[in-house]
Amino acid sequence: MDQSNRYANLDLKEADLIKGGKHILVAYKMAPSAGHGYLEAAAHFAAESSTGTNVEVSTTDDFTKGVDALVYQIDEATEDMRIAFPLELFDRNVIDGRMMLVSFLTCAIGNNQGMGDIKHAKMIDFYVPERAIQLFDGPSKDISDLWRILGRPIVNGGYISGTIIKPKLGLRPEPFAKAAYQFWLGGDFIKNDEPQGNQTFCPLKKVLPLVYDSMKRAQDETGDAKLFSMNITADDHYEMCARADMALEIFGPDADKLAFLVDGFVGGPGMVTTARRQYAGQFLHYHRAGHGMVTSPSAKRGYTAFVLAKMSRLQGASGIHVGTMGYGKMEGEGDDKIIAYMIERDECQGPIYFQKWYGMKPTAPIVSGGMNALRLPGFFENLGHGNVINTAGGGSYGHIDSPAAGAKSLRQAYECWKAGADPIQWAKEHKEFARAFESFPKDADKIFPGWREKLGSHK
Repeated sequence: MDQSNRYANLDLKEADLIKGGKHILVAYKMAPSAGHGYLEAAAHFAAESSTGTNVEVSTTDDFTKGVDALVYQIDEATEDMRIAFPLELFDRNVIDGRMMLVSFLTCAIGNNQGMGDIKHAKMIDFYVPERAIQLFDGPSKDISDLWRILGRPIVNGGYISGTIIKPKLGLRPEPFAKAAYQFWLGGDFIKNDEPQGNQTFCPLKKVLPLVYDSMKRAQDETGDAKLFSMNITADDHYEMCARADMALEIFGPDADKLAFLVDGFVGGPGMVTTARRQYAGQFLHYHRAGHGMVTSPSAKRGYTAFVLAKMSRLQGASGIHVGTMGYGKMEGEGDDKIIAYMIERDECQGPIYFQKWYGMKPTAPIVSGGMNALRLPGFFENLGHGNVINTAGGGSYGHIDSPAAGAKSLRQAYECWKAGADPIQWAKEHKEFARAFESFPKDADKIFPGWREKLGSHK
C-alpha cells in the first residue's frame, strides 16, 4: 500500500524544521527491495516508525495524523532518506518527564529495518533540537574532572596515558594487582577490559582491595594521582549497583579516582542511564563492546559508530571509545575524527546535520585498540589535539623494558607530537620512547623506515 500521501511531504524544508525546533531529524542510507518504489518504501518506513502500519486502520483520528513521522527528503541515487519525527512521539519518564534513548531507538530503528520492502537502511546521523537536548541527562562528569584530579589544567589538560590489564582474562587477584601497580608507576589510568568482572578465579571482593593497595603505593612512590575504571556491567541493575557500591566503599578516600565502566552497547541504554543517575559523582566510562555487529562500515543496517557516540553523550557518558581512526588494530579511517569532534565540542557539523549542544557537558574520546607509542604521533596529528584518554594494553605491557616504561613511552610520544619534534630525533633523547622502536619493530619498520640505522639499533 502506497502511503506517501500521508507519511511523506517533500515540500518541507530542513532549515525550517530545524528552526521550528519541534522535530528530531534522522538521516538514513536506504534502499528498497526489488519491485518497490523508493518513495513508497520510505513512506512505509516512516509509518512503521511512528503512527502507521502496512494497512489503513479504523482507530486513526485527526490528532494521530498530527504526530506522523514524515519523509521530507529523498535521493534514490545516493540512497539518502531523511525523516522528521515530532517530539510528541517519544516516550517520556513518569517520574520526571525526561526523554529516554530507548524510545528514540524504538521509533528510529525499531521494526522498520526488517520490513520486506526495505533492502537495507542504516542511520548515519540525527539532529536533536534544543528542547530535546534539555530533556536528556547528558554527562555529569567529563575529562576536566580527571585533569583536575591529575593536577592538570582543566582546559586543554592533554593526554591521559592509560592501559587495559593484559591478559584480558586469566589473572588471579595478586598478579592482576601487581600488573596494575607496574603500569601506574609510569601511567595515569587503568581500565578493566570488558570481559573482566567477578570470575571465580578473580573475585571482586578479593581483587579490588589489592588494586586499591596498588593504587596507594603507586601514588606514594610517584607523587601523582592515579585513576581506575572498574567494569560494573551486569544483566541486573541491582547487581551493577552492588558492584559499584562495594568499589566505592573499598576505595574510600580515593573514590573520586574511581570511574565506572559500562558496556553500553550490550548492556543497553537502561544500564548506562542507571549508572549515570545512581553515580553522578563518578566518571561514566562507556565501553562499546559488540558495537561492530551493527556499526561496522561493512554493515548495511543498524547505525554508524558516529551515531552511537552521539547517543552516548545524550545518555550521559563521560567518555566513550571512538576507535583509533585507522591508526590501531580496529577498522576505521582518519575521517572518523568527526566522532571525537561531535562529542567533545559545543557545536559541530556531522555527516548531515549541524548540531548544537547548548552547553551540555562534553564526552571524552577514549582511544583503544592496538595503539602504542609509535602510532600516537600520527594519530594526534590527524586528530589535531591530544585531549584524549588512551588505553594501550599491548602498547604498555608489550614494551621491552616494563609496563611502567611502556606508559612513559606513551606520554613521551604525546610530548613529541606536542613539541612538533621529529620522532627519530626525539627518541635519541627519550629512552622509553626509543625502546618502543625495539618493542614494536614491525610498526617501526612501517611508520619509520630506516629507524635502525638512525638509532643505531641491531634488533
